Amino acid sequence: MRRKTSRLLRGIALLSTLALGATACGGSDDGSDQKAVSASDIQAALKKGGSVTVWAWEPTLKTVAADFEKKYPKVKINLVSERSGDKHYTALSNAISAEKGVPDVAQVEYFAVSQYSLTKGLTDLAPYGADKLASKYTPGPWNAVSEGKAVYGLPMDSGPMALFYNKTVFDKYKVAVPTTWDEYVDAARKLHKADPKVYIANDAGDAGFTTSMLWQAGSRPYKVDGTTVKIDFSDAGAKKYTDTWQKLIDEKLLAPINGWTDDWYKGLGDGTIATLATGAWMPANFVTGVPGAKGDWRAAPMPAWTKGDKASAENGGSSLALPALGKNKELAYAFVEYANSGAGVQTRVKQGAFPATTAELQSTEFQSTKFDYFGGQEANKIFADSAANVADDWSYLPFQQYANSIFNDTVGKAYVSGTKLADGLKAWQDASVKYGEEQGFTVEK
Repeated sequence: MRRKTSRLLRGIALLSTLALGATACGGSDDGSDQKAVSASDIQAALKKGGSVTVWAWEPTLKTVAADFEKKYPKVKINLVSERSGDKHYTALSNAISAEKGVPDVAQVEYFAVSQYSLTKGLTDLAPYGADKLASKYTPGPWNAVSEGKAVYGLPMDSGPMALFYNKTVFDKYKVAVPTTWDEYVDAARKLHKADPKVYIANDAGDAGFTTSMLWQAGSRPYKVDGTTVKIDFSDAGAKKYTDTWQKLIDEKLLAPINGWTDDWYKGLGDGTIATLATGAWMPANFVTGVPGAKGDWRAAPMPAWTKGDKASAENGGSSLALPALGKNKELAYAFVEYANSGAGVQTRVKQGAFPATTAELQSTEFQSTKFDYFGGQEANKIFADSAANVADDWSYLPFQQYANSIFNDTVGKAYVSGTKLADGLKAWQDASVKYGEEQGFTVEK
C-alpha cells in the first residue's frame, strides 16, 4: 500500500447523519435479515452483466479491474482512484449521508472499518460466503474486518511490522542489530555517541505508530462492544512501551522529524536515521523515495519486549467493502472476492502489494524473492513470520479517525515539552472518552 494513506486523518467527524441514533433504529444490511446469496446467484449476475463503481486508491487494482473485465466481458468496473486518505473518507461519508452517489465498492483501512460498520454503512458479506474465507487470511487483517459472525470487508493487504535498519551505519560503528527494545535503547545511545548527527529513528509523534507499538507490547487500550467502549492506556503493555520510549525522548535519541517529509527521506538516505519500525509494505517506498541508499538497508524482526518473544503487530492495511447503499451487490462482491481472495491476489503481489493471504505469504516463490535494494536479502521470510505472530485480539475505536486527529494535541506534547509520554496517553484517553460520550457512546470507566 502507499503509506501516505495511513497518515493521520485530521478533522473527519463521525458520519453525522448516520450517527448512533440511526444505528439504534436499525438500517439496511445489518446482517440480521439478509438472505444467503449463493454462488449460482453470483454467477447469474456475472452472466447478466452490469457496472460496478469502485472507490479505491490502491494502484494495482487498475490491472485487477482490467483482468476482471476480460474474464467477465459483460461487467464494467468504474475505478475512481484520484482520492486517498482524508479526501476519500470525506467523499464516502458525504455520499452515505446524502444517500446519493454511494459507490458499490470502497477501500476502507482497517482502523476505519468499525466506524462504518457500526453506523450500518457497510454490507455484511457473510451471507455472500465471505465467512468461509477466514482461514485464507492472516489473523490481524481478518480480525479487523470481522465482528462475531459478520464480515464487513475482505482484506486487501497487510502491514506486519519489521525493523528496517541501515546495515552500513551499524557496521561502521560496530553496533549490533537490536533483538529487544532494551537493546534498541542501548544501540540508540551508542550510535548517537559515535556520531551526534545519527539517530536510531525519527519520531515526532504518530498515532498509527504508537498504537502499533502498544499492540506489539500486549497493550489492549480499546475494548468495543457495539456502542459500548472502554479506553484505558494504563495496562502493563502500555507501561512497557512508555517506560522504554520515554528514555529515547528524554535522552534526545530520536530525530524530531515527521515521516513522509523531505527531511525524513534525506535522513533515511544519508544514514542519520538508522532504523525504521514499520509495516512490510515499506520496501517499495525505499526504492522510489531513497534510491541512493540501495544496498545500505536490511530488514530484521521487530525487537521483542521480552527476549525470545515473537509477538508482532500490524501497521497499515486496507479492505475492500460494500457500502450498504451501493448497488449491484452480487457483482460488487464478485469483484471484491476476485481481487482479494482469487486470481487478483497474485496479480497484485507481482506488482508489489503485500498480501494478507496465508497462501501467498507461505509460498516458496514469495518467501524466496530477493530484494536487490536490501542487498539480495530474502526479506519476505521475515515479513511472513511477522504476519503469523500478530495477535488477533486488537480493537480500534469506532471513532478512531477522530482519536487519531487529536493525537498531537495530547500525546504529541511529550515530544515537544516536559510532558511525560504516559501522561500524554492519559490525556489522549480523557479526550477520546469525552468525545465518545458526546457522540452518544456508552464509555465504561
